[in-house]
Amino acid sequence: MRIGELSKRTGVSPRSLRYYEEQGLLTSSRSDAGQRHFSGTAVQRVSLIRQLFDAGMSSRVIATVLPCVDVPGDLGVAEETFTAMMRERDRIDADIAHLVETREALDVLIRANSRHRAELSTAPEAVAQAT
Repeated sequence: MRIGELSKRTGVSPRSLRYYEEQGLLTSSRSDAGQRHFSGTAVQRVSLIRQLFDAGMSSRVIATVLPCVDVPGDLGVAEETFTAMMRERDRIDADIAHLVETREALDVLIRANSRHRAELSTAPEAVAQAT
């Protein structure tokens, strides 16, 4: 199938499909006219790539993980994939820890702002403005 059909069947733009190919995530053959032609399995491949992107993986990490799908019986590939996935999980854990710290700092500011607003609402000037 050509790139336009693959785009329609997957909901992924032709530009993204070309990017996947540039990154080595997707392959195509070329016609004599230079048009890309994808196999029927490309739809499932693009779906998997989208799932991995949606999980927060970069194209570099995805390129490391995909060989496990392509060569499922190779222990070396499976080990490399496991290592890449663990590194990615560690990165996500670090991101989560940073977000929790950021949320806690924001909670401190919210509490301080709440106290400040309460003080302002009971100040004589605020009471006079309300009447």
